[in-house]
Amino acid sequence: ERVAINVAGRRFETLVRTLRRFPDTLLGDPRRRRRFFDPQRREYFFDRHRGAFGAVLYYYQSGGRLRRPPDVPLDVFLEELRFYQLGDEAEERLREAEGFSVEEPPALPRGGLRRRAWLLCEHPESSPAARVYVAFASLFFILISITTFCLETHEAFNRVINKTETVTTGNQTGTQVAVEVETEPFLTYVEGLCVVWFTFEFLMRVSFCPDKRDFIKSSLNIIDFVAILPFYLEVGLRGLSSKAAKDVLGFLRVVRFVRILRIFKLTRHFVGLRVLGHTLRASTNEFLLLVIFLALGVLIFATMIYYAERIGADPDDVTGSRHTYFKNIPIGFWWAVVTMTTLGYGDMYPMTWSGMLVGALCALAGVLTIAMPVPVIVNNFGMYYSLAMAKQKLPKKKNKHIPRPPQPGSPGYGSPGSGPNAPGSPRAARRAPACPLAQEEVV
Repeated sequence: ERVAINVAGRRFETLVRTLRRFPDTLLGDPRRRRRFFDPQRREYFFDRHRGAFGAVLYYYQSGGRLRRPPDVPLDVFLEELRFYQLGDEAEERLREAEGFSVEEPPALPRGGLRRRAWLLCEHPESSPAARVYVAFASLFFILISITTFCLETHEAFNRVINKTETVTTGNQTGTQVAVEVETEPFLTYVEGLCVVWFTFEFLMRVSFCPDKRDFIKSSLNIIDFVAILPFYLEVGLRGLSSKAAKDVLGFLRVVRFVRILRIFKLTRHFVGLRVLGHTLRASTNEFLLLVIFLALGVLIFATMIYYAERIGADPDDVTGSRHTYFKNIPIGFWWAVVTMTTLGYGDMYPMTWSGMLVGALCALAGVLTIAMPVPVIVNNFGMYYSLAMAKQKLPKKKNKHIPRPPQPGSPGYGSPGSGPNAPGSPRAARRAPACPLAQEEVV
C-alpha cells in the first residue's frame, strides 16, 4: 500500500511499511499523522521545509541513515527532525554525521566549593555569575593591560631624568650622571593592578584545577605565567644598584612584549578567535605550500632582476650596479617579497626596461601564487565557523541514546533495514571525523 505525502507543494510517495519501521515517530504512527490527512486529495499535507523532507524520508527508507542536505541550515534541519518526532536517536545520528563527537562530561574537581570555583574561573559560560562578573572582569583587565602596554611606548608618557650615581674605581670614588627614560608612574600602577588580578586568577585556577599536569601543559596557562613573571622580577630588581641587576632590568624591559600575548586569553570569551585558531591549525599544509611557492618565486625573480638590470648598464661601469638598486641577489630578495605580496613600498624599483618587464612578471606571479591556497583556508574557516555556530544551537546531550533493536513480531523485524548490523544501527554506524570545535565541552 502506497501513501502520498505533500510537503509545501512537493509530492512524495512511499510505502506504508516503510513508515512503520519507526512507529514512534509522526509519520510512523497512523494516529499522529491522521490530522494532516486531506481526504479530497487523498494525501498527507505538511506545510514544512521541502528540502529537508527528502532526508527525513530517506531516514525511513534506509532504516535510520540521516544526512543533512547541504542547502539546509543545521538549525532548520534540527527543527524539522523535532517536528517529525524522530527522537533522540535521529539527533544523535545527526551529530555523528555532522562531525560532532559524543560529549563527555568535563573533568571537574571534587568537592562542591572547588567545583564551583573552577567553573567560575575556567568556564565563563557555566553560569550567569561567571559570565557577568568573572568573565567581564577578566576581559576588562585584559583590555586595560594591552592599552597600558601601548601607551608606555608613547613619548608623551615617558620622561628623561638624570640620575647621579656613585662610581668606585680602584681606590677612588666619584659620581657620574646617568640619563634614563622613565615611564609615568600612574601607568606602572595601572599595570600593577592588572597583574594583581591576573595573579589572583592564575592562582585560583591552578589551585582548583582537577588535573595539575594538564593545566601546566595548556598553552594559555603558559602564556598567563610568562606574562605575569617579568613584572614581579622588574619590581624586585628595581631597588638594586649592582651592574648585574641593571643588566637584568634592561633585559626585562626588552621582554615586556610578552605582555601582548595576553590578547590570546580572549579566546576563552570569543568563539571567533577559537575558530581562527582551529583554522590555522587545519590549514598548516596550505600555509606550508604558500611559503614554498613564495620562496621559489623570490629566488627566481631576485636572480632575474639582478641580471636584467645589468643589460642597460654603462659600459664604463665595471660592476654594472651604479645605476640600479640591485647591487646583488640577496638585496633582490626583499624586493621580490614586497612585489609578490603586492605591497610595493617603492624603496627599490627597476631602472631599465628589462627590469620593468621582470617586475611585471613578478607581480603577476605573486598574485597567482597567493590566490591558490587562500580559497582552501577560507573554506576551512567557513566550515569551523558554521560548526561552532551550530554547536551552540544543538541541545546538550546528557546520555547517549542506544536504540532498541526490533523485536519479533514488530513491523520492522526481519526487514533489510533492521537488526544489529543494519545501516544506522550502533554497530554499523560510522562516526564522522570529529571536529576540534565539536569536542569543546559546553558546561
